[in-house]
Amino acid sequence: MNFQEFKQYVIAACRQAGIEEYELYYQAGSSISVDTFQHEINEFSASEQGGVCFRCIVGGKMGYASTEDLSPQQAKAIVLKAADSALVLEAEEQVFLGEGGQEYEDLELTPYELPTTEELISTVLAAQEKIYAADPAVVDGCQTQGISQRSEMAIYNSKGLDLRYENNTAGLIVVGVVSDGKEMANDYQIKLGKLDTLDVDAMVKKAVDSAKIQLGGEPAPTGQYPVVFNPEAMSSLLNVFSSAFSSEAAQKGLSPYASSEGEMVASPIVTLVDDPFHKENPEPIHFDAEGSPTHKKNVIENGKLLTLLYNLKTAAVAGKKTTGNASKANYDSPVAIRPFTMYLQGGDVSEDELIQMAGEGVYITDLSGLHAGANEVSGDFSLQSSGFMIRGGKKAEYVKSFTVAGNFYEMLKNIRALADNCELPRAMGMTTFGAPSVLADGLSVAGK
Repeated sequence: MNFQEFKQYVIAACRQAGIEEYELYYQAGSSISVDTFQHEINEFSASEQGGVCFRCIVGGKMGYASTEDLSPQQAKAIVLKAADSALVLEAEEQVFLGEGGQEYEDLELTPYELPTTEELISTVLAAQEKIYAADPAVVDGCQTQGISQRSEMAIYNSKGLDLRYENNTAGLIVVGVVSDGKEMANDYQIKLGKLDTLDVDAMVKKAVDSAKIQLGGEPAPTGQYPVVFNPEAMSSLLNVFSSAFSSEAAQKGLSPYASSEGEMVASPIVTLVDDPFHKENPEPIHFDAEGSPTHKKNVIENGKLLTLLYNLKTAAVAGKKTTGNASKANYDSPVAIRPFTMYLQGGDVSEDELIQMAGEGVYITDLSGLHAGANEVSGDFSLQSSGFMIRGGKKAEYVKSFTVAGNFYEMLKNIRALADNCELPRAMGMTTFGAPSVLADGLSVAGK
Protein backbone atom coordinates (compact mmCIF):
# COMPACT_ATOMS: atom_id res chain seq x y z
CA MET A 1 0.00 0.00 0.00
CA ASN A 2 1.35 3.46 -0.86
CA PHE A 3 1.21 6.53 1.35
CA GLN A 4 -1.80 8.10 -0.37
CA GLU A 5 -3.90 4.99 0.24
CA PHE A 6 -2.64 4.63 3.80
CA LYS A 7 -3.54 8.26 4.46
CA GLN A 8 -7.19 7.60 3.68
CA TYR A 9 -7.32 4.77 6.23
CA VAL A 10 -5.76 7.06 8.86
CA ILE A 11 -8.33 9.77 8.14
CA ALA A 12 -11.12 7.23 8.55
CA ALA A 13 -9.61 5.93 11.80
CA CYS A 14 -9.37 9.48 13.20
CA ARG A 15 -12.97 10.12 12.30
CA GLN A 16 -14.04 6.91 14.01
CA ALA A 17 -12.00 7.72 17.13
CA GLY A 18 -13.27 11.31 17.29
CA ILE A 19 -9.78 12.79 16.88
CA GLU A 20 -9.99 16.22 15.24
CA GLU A 21 -6.38 17.48 15.33
CA TYR A 22 -3.76 15.23 13.81
CA GLU A 23 -0.81 14.96 11.41
CA LEU A 24 0.68 12.21 9.30
CA TYR A 25 4.36 12.55 8.38
CA TYR A 26 5.85 10.22 5.76
CA GLN A 27 9.49 9.72 4.88
CA ALA A 28 10.98 7.05 2.65
CA GLY A 29 13.93 6.43 0.41
CA SER A 30 16.16 3.93 -1.29
CA SER A 31 19.87 3.88 -1.99
CA ILE A 32 22.51 1.96 -3.91
CA SER A 33 26.22 2.15 -3.18
CA VAL A 34 29.09 0.60 -5.12
CA ASP A 35 32.66 0.58 -3.72
CA THR A 36 36.00 -0.42 -5.21
CA PHE A 37 39.20 -1.85 -3.81
CA GLN A 38 42.32 -1.93 -5.95
CA HIS A 39 40.91 -2.61 -9.45
CA GLU A 40 37.72 -4.46 -8.57
CA ILE A 41 34.30 -3.98 -7.05
CA ASN A 42 34.71 -4.54 -3.34
CA GLU A 43 31.24 -3.90 -1.98
CA PHE A 44 27.71 -3.47 -3.24
CA SER A 45 24.80 -2.45 -1.05
CA ALA A 46 21.16 -1.60 -1.68
CA SER A 47 18.61 -0.55 0.89
CA GLU A 48 15.09 0.76 1.27
CA GLN A 49 13.75 2.42 4.37
CA GLY A 50 10.87 4.55 5.49
CA GLY A 51 7.66 4.80 7.42
CA VAL A 52 5.13 7.19 8.91
CA CYS A 53 4.78 9.10 12.15
CA PHE A 54 1.29 9.98 13.37
CA ARG A 55 0.77 12.85 15.81
CA CYS A 56 -2.51 13.90 17.38
CA ILE A 57 -3.64 16.40 19.99
CA VAL A 58 -5.87 14.92 22.68
CA GLY A 59 -6.73 16.87 25.81
CA GLY A 60 -4.24 19.56 24.86
CA LYS A 61 -1.35 17.08 24.70
CA MET A 62 0.49 15.62 21.73
CA GLY A 63 0.58 11.87 21.27
CA TYR A 64 2.91 10.04 18.90
CA ALA A 65 3.03 6.68 17.15
CA SER A 66 4.99 5.41 14.18
CA THR A 67 5.15 2.40 11.89
CA GLU A 68 6.88 1.03 8.82
CA ASP A 69 3.85 -1.10 7.99
CA LEU A 70 1.50 0.82 5.70
CA SER A 71 -1.50 -1.47 6.10
CA PRO A 72 -5.16 -0.79 7.01
CA GLN A 73 -4.64 -2.54 10.35
CA GLN A 74 -1.66 -0.35 11.23
CA ALA A 75 -3.52 2.80 10.19
CA LYS A 76 -6.05 2.17 12.92
CA ALA A 77 -3.43 0.92 15.39
CA ILE A 78 -1.18 4.01 15.25
CA VAL A 79 -4.18 6.33 15.68
CA LEU A 80 -5.27 4.54 18.86
CA LYS A 81 -1.69 4.21 20.15
CA ALA A 82 -0.97 7.93 19.66
CA ALA A 83 -4.21 8.89 21.38
CA ASP A 84 -3.37 6.65 24.33
CA SER A 85 0.14 8.11 24.60
CA ALA A 86 -1.31 11.63 24.76
CA LEU A 87 -3.57 10.67 27.65
CA VAL A 88 -0.71 9.43 29.84
CA LEU A 89 1.59 12.42 29.30
CA GLU A 90 2.21 14.51 32.40
CA ALA A 91 4.29 17.33 30.89
CA GLU A 92 2.44 20.59 30.35
CA GLU A 93 3.64 22.37 27.21
CA GLN A 94 2.21 24.04 24.15
CA VAL A 95 1.70 21.80 21.14
CA PHE A 96 1.33 22.80 17.52
CA LEU A 97 0.41 21.53 14.09
CA GLY A 98 1.22 23.44 10.91
CA GLU A 99 -1.49 25.51 9.28
CA GLY A 100 -2.71 24.92 5.74
CA GLY A 101 -3.21 27.64 3.16
CA GLN A 102 0.33 29.06 3.41
CA GLU A 103 2.33 30.34 0.47
CA TYR A 104 5.37 28.36 -0.63
CA GLU A 105 8.33 29.08 -2.86
CA ASP A 106 7.71 27.99 -6.43
CA LEU A 107 10.22 25.14 -6.53
CA GLU A 108 10.56 23.72 -10.01
CA LEU A 109 12.33 20.50 -9.13
CA THR A 110 12.40 17.74 -11.71
CA PRO A 111 14.24 14.71 -10.32
CA TYR A 112 16.76 13.43 -12.86
CA GLU A 113 16.88 9.78 -13.79
CA LEU A 114 19.11 7.79 -11.47
CA PRO A 115 21.90 5.63 -12.90
CA THR A 116 21.41 1.90 -13.20
CA THR A 117 23.54 -0.45 -11.15
CA GLU A 118 25.54 -1.26 -14.29
CA GLU A 119 26.20 2.44 -14.90
CA LEU A 120 27.34 2.91 -11.30
CA ILE A 121 29.72 -0.03 -11.59
CA SER A 122 31.25 1.10 -14.88
CA THR A 123 31.65 4.68 -13.58
CA VAL A 124 33.43 3.73 -10.35
CA LEU A 125 35.74 1.26 -12.10
CA ALA A 126 36.71 3.85 -14.71
CA ALA A 127 37.32 6.46 -12.01
CA GLN A 128 39.44 4.01 -10.02
CA GLU A 129 41.68 3.40 -13.02
CA LYS A 130 42.05 7.16 -13.46
CA ILE A 131 43.30 7.46 -9.87
CA TYR A 132 45.96 4.79 -10.35
CA ALA A 133 47.08 6.40 -13.60
CA ALA A 134 47.13 9.93 -12.20
CA ASP A 135 50.59 9.92 -10.61
CA PRO A 136 53.50 7.56 -9.87
CA ALA A 137 53.08 8.34 -6.17
CA VAL A 138 49.63 6.69 -6.07
CA VAL A 139 49.57 3.42 -4.09
CA ASP A 140 47.00 0.82 -3.08
CA GLY A 141 44.29 2.00 -0.74
CA CYS A 142 42.62 4.26 -3.26
CA GLN A 143 38.87 3.98 -3.34
CA THR A 144 35.97 5.08 -5.50
CA GLN A 145 32.35 5.00 -4.39
CA GLY A 146 29.29 5.59 -6.53
CA ILE A 147 25.98 6.46 -4.88
CA SER A 148 22.39 6.62 -6.05
CA GLN A 149 19.61 7.79 -3.72
CA ARG A 150 15.88 8.46 -3.93
CA SER A 151 14.11 10.39 -1.19
CA GLU A 152 10.46 11.14 -0.61
CA MET A 153 8.60 13.06 2.08
CA ALA A 154 4.96 14.01 2.63
CA ILE A 155 2.95 15.79 5.33
CA TYR A 156 -0.83 15.71 5.73
CA ASN A 157 -2.81 17.12 8.63
CA SER A 158 -6.27 18.09 9.75
CA LYS A 159 -5.52 21.81 9.35
CA GLY A 160 -5.27 21.71 5.58
CA LEU A 161 -1.66 20.71 4.98
CA ASP A 162 -1.13 18.30 2.11
CA LEU A 163 2.49 18.53 0.93
CA ARG A 164 4.78 16.18 -0.96
CA TYR A 165 8.46 16.25 -1.93
CA GLU A 166 10.53 13.88 -4.04
CA ASN A 167 14.14 14.07 -5.17
CA ASN A 168 16.91 11.95 -6.65
CA THR A 169 20.62 12.25 -5.95
CA ALA A 170 23.57 10.51 -7.56
CA GLY A 171 27.24 11.14 -7.03
CA LEU A 172 30.82 10.01 -6.83
CA ILE A 173 33.46 9.91 -4.09
CA VAL A 174 37.11 9.42 -5.02
CA VAL A 175 39.91 8.80 -2.53
CA GLY A 176 43.53 9.18 -3.61
CA VAL A 177 46.29 7.55 -1.54
CA VAL A 178 49.93 8.47 -2.19
CA SER A 179 53.33 7.62 -0.73
CA ASP A 180 56.87 8.97 -0.98
CA GLY A 181 58.34 5.75 0.40
CA LYS A 182 58.48 7.12 3.94
CA GLU A 183 54.91 8.07 4.70
CA MET A 184 51.44 7.91 3.18
CA ALA A 185 48.73 10.52 2.81
CA ASN A 186 45.24 10.65 1.34
CA ASP A 187 42.53 13.07 0.32
CA TYR A 188 39.05 12.70 -1.10
CA GLN A 189 36.60 14.58 -3.28
CA ILE A 190 32.80 14.38 -3.43
CA LYS A 191 30.59 15.57 -6.26
CA LEU A 192 26.85 15.10 -6.61
CA GLY A 193 24.82 15.18 -9.81
CA LYS A 194 24.17 13.13 -12.90
CA LEU A 195 27.17 10.89 -13.34
CA ASP A 196 27.70 11.84 -16.98
CA THR A 197 27.99 15.52 -16.01
CA LEU A 198 30.71 15.06 -13.36
CA ASP A 199 34.28 16.06 -14.20
CA VAL A 200 35.91 12.88 -12.93
CA ASP A 201 39.36 13.87 -14.20
CA ALA A 202 39.25 17.09 -12.16
CA MET A 203 38.07 15.22 -9.05
CA VAL A 204 40.88 12.69 -9.35
CA LYS A 205 43.53 15.36 -9.94
CA LYS A 206 42.42 17.41 -6.95
CA ALA A 207 42.30 14.39 -4.64
CA VAL A 208 45.75 13.14 -5.68
CA ASP A 209 47.37 16.59 -5.71
CA SER A 210 45.94 17.40 -2.28
CA ALA A 211 47.21 14.10 -0.92
CA LYS A 212 50.72 14.66 -2.33
CA ILE A 213 50.94 18.06 -0.65
CA GLN A 214 50.54 16.32 2.72
CA LEU A 215 53.75 14.32 2.34
CA GLY A 216 56.58 15.67 4.46
CA GLY A 217 56.20 18.87 6.40
CA GLU A 218 56.98 19.97 9.96
CA PRO A 219 54.74 21.42 12.66
CA ALA A 220 54.09 25.15 12.45
CA PRO A 221 56.00 27.30 14.96
CA THR A 222 54.16 28.10 18.18
CA GLY A 223 52.76 31.60 18.39
CA GLN A 224 49.79 33.88 17.97
CA TYR A 225 49.46 35.27 14.48
CA PRO A 226 46.92 35.77 11.70
CA VAL A 227 45.20 32.60 10.50
CA VAL A 228 43.57 32.03 7.11
CA PHE A 229 41.07 29.18 6.97
CA ASN A 230 40.39 27.87 3.48
CA PRO A 231 36.71 27.25 2.50
CA GLU A 232 36.73 23.63 3.58
CA ALA A 233 38.28 24.29 6.99
CA MET A 234 35.98 27.23 7.69
CA SER A 235 32.93 25.22 6.58
CA SER A 236 33.92 22.50 9.05
CA LEU A 237 34.11 25.02 11.90
CA LEU A 238 30.74 26.47 10.96
CA ASN A 239 29.23 22.99 10.93
CA VAL A 240 30.46 22.23 14.45
CA PHE A 241 29.21 25.49 15.96
CA SER A 242 26.00 25.91 13.93
CA SER A 243 23.86 24.71 16.85
CA ALA A 244 24.51 28.09 18.50
CA PHE A 245 22.04 29.59 16.02
CA SER A 246 19.25 27.21 17.04
CA SER A 247 16.51 28.78 19.15
CA GLU A 248 16.03 25.41 20.84
CA ALA A 249 19.65 25.45 22.03
CA ALA A 250 19.25 29.07 23.12
CA GLN A 251 16.10 28.33 25.12
CA LYS A 252 17.88 25.45 26.85
CA GLY A 253 20.82 27.67 27.80
CA LEU A 254 23.15 25.94 25.34
CA SER A 255 23.90 28.92 23.11
CA PRO A 256 25.64 32.23 23.81
CA TYR A 257 23.03 33.95 21.65
CA ALA A 258 20.01 33.35 23.91
CA SER A 259 19.29 37.08 24.19
CA SER A 260 21.44 38.47 21.40
CA GLU A 261 19.01 39.00 18.53
CA GLY A 262 19.43 42.53 17.27
CA GLU A 263 22.93 42.80 18.72
CA MET A 264 26.36 42.83 17.07
CA VAL A 265 27.86 39.35 17.46
CA ALA A 266 30.43 39.36 14.65
CA SER A 267 32.67 41.61 12.60
CA PRO A 268 30.70 44.12 10.50
CA ILE A 269 31.87 42.33 7.35
CA VAL A 270 30.22 39.04 8.39
CA THR A 271 26.91 37.94 6.90
CA LEU A 272 25.68 34.41 7.65
CA VAL A 273 22.97 33.05 5.36
CA ASP A 274 20.63 30.06 5.52
CA ASP A 275 19.24 29.24 2.08
CA PRO A 276 17.07 26.16 1.36
CA PHE A 277 17.33 26.88 -2.37
CA HIS A 278 21.07 27.40 -2.80
CA LYS A 279 22.13 26.33 -6.30
CA GLU A 280 24.62 23.82 -4.87
CA ASN A 281 22.21 22.29 -2.36
CA PRO A 282 21.48 18.79 -3.71
CA GLU A 283 18.11 18.66 -1.97
CA PRO A 284 16.31 22.02 -2.11
CA ILE A 285 12.93 21.90 -0.39
CA HIS A 286 10.07 24.39 -0.02
CA PHE A 287 8.63 23.18 3.32
CA ASP A 288 10.09 22.04 6.62
CA ALA A 289 9.24 19.05 8.82
CA GLU A 290 6.16 20.84 10.19
CA GLY A 291 4.91 21.95 6.78
CA SER A 292 5.96 25.58 7.28
CA PRO A 293 7.30 27.41 4.20
CA THR A 294 11.08 27.60 3.94
CA HIS A 295 12.87 30.73 2.78
CA LYS A 296 16.29 32.29 2.42
CA LYS A 297 17.30 34.38 5.43
CA ASN A 298 20.27 36.28 6.82
CA VAL A 299 20.94 34.93 10.29
CA ILE A 300 23.73 37.47 10.76
CA GLU A 301 23.80 40.57 8.58
CA ASN A 302 26.79 42.91 8.66
CA GLY A 303 27.73 41.54 12.07
CA LYS A 304 24.27 41.85 13.64
CA LEU A 305 22.34 38.75 14.70
CA LEU A 306 19.00 39.21 12.95
CA THR A 307 17.37 35.92 13.91
CA LEU A 308 17.93 32.52 15.38
CA LEU A 309 16.40 29.51 13.63
CA TYR A 310 12.91 28.57 14.85
CA ASN A 311 10.29 25.86 14.58
CA LEU A 312 6.65 26.32 15.66
CA LYS A 313 7.26 25.44 19.31
CA THR A 314 10.36 27.56 19.91
CA ALA A 315 8.86 30.46 17.97
CA ALA A 316 5.79 30.45 20.23
CA VAL A 317 7.99 30.44 23.34
CA ALA A 318 9.88 33.47 21.99
CA GLY A 319 6.77 35.25 20.70
CA LYS A 320 8.02 35.07 17.12
CA LYS A 321 7.17 33.38 13.85
CA THR A 322 8.82 30.16 12.77
CA THR A 323 11.69 30.58 10.32
CA GLY A 324 10.74 27.29 8.66
CA ASN A 325 13.67 25.33 10.10
CA ALA A 326 11.87 22.41 11.73
CA SER A 327 13.58 19.10 11.01
CA LYS A 328 13.30 15.38 11.64
CA ALA A 329 16.33 13.10 11.34
CA ASN A 330 13.99 10.22 10.48
CA TYR A 331 10.27 9.69 10.10
CA ASP A 332 9.95 8.62 13.75
CA SER A 333 12.31 11.25 15.20
CA PRO A 334 11.09 14.19 17.32
CA VAL A 335 10.85 17.61 15.69
CA ALA A 336 14.10 19.53 16.05
CA ILE A 337 15.79 22.48 14.29
CA ARG A 338 18.47 22.59 11.61
CA PRO A 339 19.74 24.93 8.91
CA PHE A 340 19.43 24.00 5.25
CA THR A 341 22.40 25.52 3.43
CA MET A 342 24.22 27.72 5.92
CA TYR A 343 27.17 29.69 4.63
CA LEU A 344 29.28 32.75 5.28
CA GLN A 345 28.82 35.24 2.47
CA GLY A 346 32.00 35.90 0.50
CA GLY A 347 33.87 39.19 0.47
CA ASP A 348 35.35 41.30 -2.32
CA VAL A 349 39.02 40.25 -2.35
CA SER A 350 40.67 37.23 -3.92
CA GLU A 351 42.21 34.50 -1.80
CA ASP A 352 45.67 35.63 -2.90
CA GLU A 353 44.88 39.16 -1.70
CA LEU A 354 43.58 37.72 1.58
CA ILE A 355 46.84 35.84 2.12
CA GLN A 356 48.77 38.98 1.29
CA MET A 357 46.77 40.84 3.96
CA ALA A 358 47.78 38.19 6.51
CA GLY A 359 51.46 38.96 5.90
CA GLU A 360 53.00 36.44 8.30
CA GLY A 361 50.77 33.65 9.56
CA VAL A 362 49.36 30.24 8.75
CA TYR A 363 46.95 29.03 6.05
CA ILE A 364 44.83 26.09 7.29
CA THR A 365 43.48 23.54 4.85
CA ASP A 366 42.48 20.70 7.17
CA LEU A 367 41.08 20.36 10.70
CA SER A 368 40.64 17.10 12.59
CA GLY A 369 39.23 16.10 15.96
CA LEU A 370 36.37 18.53 15.43
CA HIS A 371 33.96 16.96 17.90
CA ALA A 372 36.47 15.99 20.56
CA GLY A 373 38.33 19.30 20.37
CA ALA A 374 35.43 21.73 20.12
CA ASN A 375 32.90 22.78 22.78
CA GLU A 376 29.70 23.90 21.06
CA VAL A 377 28.38 25.68 24.14
CA SER A 378 31.43 27.69 25.18
CA GLY A 379 32.80 28.07 21.65
CA ASP A 380 36.30 27.00 22.67
CA PHE A 381 38.26 24.83 20.25
CA SER A 382 41.72 23.30 20.01
CA LEU A 383 42.08 21.35 16.79
CA GLN A 384 44.75 19.34 15.04
CA SER A 385 45.56 21.17 11.83
CA SER A 386 47.60 21.19 8.66
CA GLY A 387 48.20 23.73 5.92
CA PHE A 388 50.91 26.18 4.88
CA MET A 389 52.95 28.90 6.48
CA ILE A 390 52.31 32.39 5.15
CA ARG A 391 55.52 34.32 4.66
CA GLY A 392 55.76 37.73 3.08
CA GLY A 393 52.10 37.56 2.09
CA LYS A 394 52.42 34.30 0.15
CA LYS A 395 51.84 30.62 0.85
CA ALA A 396 55.13 28.97 1.76
CA GLU A 397 56.10 25.53 3.11
CA TYR A 398 53.62 22.82 4.07
CA VAL A 399 53.11 22.39 7.83
CA LYS A 400 51.21 19.76 9.81
CA SER A 401 50.69 18.25 13.28
CA PHE A 402 50.02 21.55 15.00
CA THR A 403 46.96 22.79 16.84
CA VAL A 404 44.98 25.96 16.31
CA ALA A 405 43.04 27.18 19.33
CA GLY A 406 40.60 29.94 20.11
CA ASN A 407 36.94 30.69 20.65
CA PHE A 408 34.63 30.48 17.66
CA TYR A 409 32.24 33.18 18.88
CA GLU A 410 35.11 35.58 19.55
CA MET A 411 36.68 34.63 16.24
CA LEU A 412 33.54 35.80 14.41
CA LYS A 413 34.20 39.24 15.91
CA ASN A 414 37.84 39.12 14.85
CA ILE A 415 37.36 38.25 11.18
CA ARG A 416 39.43 40.81 9.32
CA ALA A 417 38.62 39.85 5.74
CA LEU A 418 36.63 37.39 3.61
CA ALA A 419 37.66 36.18 0.17
CA ASP A 420 35.35 36.00 -2.82
CA ASN A 421 35.63 32.20 -3.14
CA CYS A 422 32.63 30.96 -1.12
CA GLU A 423 32.23 27.21 -1.61
CA LEU A 424 30.10 24.36 -0.34
CA PRO A 425 33.04 21.93 -0.29
CA ARG A 426 31.26 18.63 0.26
CA ALA A 427 27.54 19.20 -0.13
CA MET A 428 25.60 16.14 1.02
CA GLY A 429 21.90 16.02 1.87
CA MET A 430 19.57 18.77 3.04
CA THR A 431 22.01 20.24 5.59
CA THR A 432 25.12 21.73 4.00
CA PHE A 433 27.70 24.26 5.17
CA GLY A 434 29.83 26.62 3.15
CA ALA A 435 32.31 29.46 3.51
CA PRO A 436 34.93 31.49 1.68
CA SER A 437 38.53 31.70 2.82
CA VAL A 438 38.56 33.68 6.07
CA LEU A 439 41.30 35.81 7.67
CA ALA A 440 40.97 35.90 11.46
CA ASP A 441 43.10 37.39 14.21
CA GLY A 442 43.52 36.41 17.85
CA LEU A 443 44.06 32.66 17.44
CA SER A 444 46.89 30.63 18.94
CA VAL A 445 49.00 28.05 17.15
CA ALA A 446 50.89 25.35 19.06
CA GLY A 447 53.51 23.40 17.14
CA LYS A 448 57.27 23.37 17.47
